[in-house]
Amino acid sequence: MTRFRIISLIFSVAVIWTILSALFIVDETQQALVVQFGEPRNTISKPGLNFKYPFIQDVIYFEKRVLSFIPDEGEEAILKDQKRLKVDTYARFKITDSLRFYQSVRNEVEARKQLDTIVDSALREELGQRGLSEILSDKRIEITSNIREAVNLKATSLGMEIIDIQIRRADYPEVTSQAIFARMISERERIAREFRATGEEEAQKIRASAEKKRVVTVAEGARKSQETRGLGDAEAIQIYADSFGKDPEFFSFYRSMEAYKNSINQNDTMVLTPDNDFFEYFNLPVN
Repeated sequence: MTRFRIISLIFSVAVIWTILSALFIVDETQQALVVQFGEPRNTISKPGLNFKYPFIQDVIYFEKRVLSFIPDEGEEAILKDQKRLKVDTYARFKITDSLRFYQSVRNEVEARKQLDTIVDSALREELGQRGLSEILSDKRIEITSNIREAVNLKATSLGMEIIDIQIRRADYPEVTSQAIFARMISERERIAREFRATGEEEAQKIRASAEKKRVVTVAEGARKSQETRGLGDAEAIQIYADSFGKDPEFFSFYRSMEAYKNSINQNDTMVLTPDNDFFEYFNLPVN
């Protein structure tokens, strides 16, 4: 009796385990693919409780939500005007056909690798027909739309749909950026040298003009001073002449006083005879 209970218990557990193994739940954010020995048998896109053959069938789940794809590195493209650009893209996609997706790429890792190649090819082809001015203008929307359509043509065969593709950034490659930066520095230095040379030239002109004005002013002042001095001397001579003509004796006396003043100093020694004409107006008696 005890042995029968044990066997019954084991059988019950096996049955329960078999039933549980045969049941699986698909979430609202998922879609499932039932495979038997690696071969697809059934696709399930609606959420709920589902049944599979236990032990010989497995369930592979795929995302139903929109997924994002950002390449690790930007792609370098040559534009129509032969300029090189490094472009970073961003894409959103969803798995629309789990069976085709499984048969072509198996999983999301391989799907992203395939998308990287497809997006790169479509990007190069589209940008090769565009110039830099178009990428920087409103036509950028048209460009990304064309890239999305081109990628979708190939992504559909992989069981995916591209919802959106955007160009996050478009920049020159590092080598080109360094060359442009070097040219910008060289140009700024050239402009600075031109400004300095122009400033120095203007400074020289200002200094030369100021020096010229100074020389002219000094010369004009000297000329006017000479004229004034000449007029003063002429007027003095005229006064002396008039005075001499009116009173020759006084004029002779005045000139003698000037001679005394200019000739006799405290430290001077003069030896003269008492009857010298120099002392004419001192009225000294002569012995």
